Amino acid sequence: MNKIDFPELSQLAAASAAVTATCKCSAVPLLAWQKLPLSLDLDGLEEIGTLVDDPYDEPTFSEYHPQGTRYESEDAPIAPRYFPCNRSQVLRCQACGRHFLQYNEAGGYFTELRIRALRPELLIDAPL
Repeated sequence: MNKIDFPELSQLAAASAAVTATCKCSAVPLLAWQKLPLSLDLDGLEEIGTLVDDPYDEPTFSEYHPQGTRYESEDAPIAPRYFPCNRSQVLRCQACGRHFLQYNEAGGYFTELRIRALRPELLIDAPL
């Protein structure tokens, strides 16, 4: 799997923001992390890379919220070294070219795919 670094992630986010076409992938605004909407067809998204540094290492569960945002905040930073970005795959819509982050939330008795739009204005290269 292609490891995506911060400069490449920034380029993908900028390309995604430039897409103005109406598409099924943007029918539900995915501004904050949320469970995969039923209207979004995963078959229309292709996985193009990962933000996971080392698949054999347990990444941090620490979140990055210096401005007091929360996980579910639409304006929460997208900091690749922090949870949940550090466990995410980067997906691209095959129809329009928008990009998304996706990870698998695994609780005690369930797993659930979560997704968020990749937005350049929220990207931050914050060190751990």
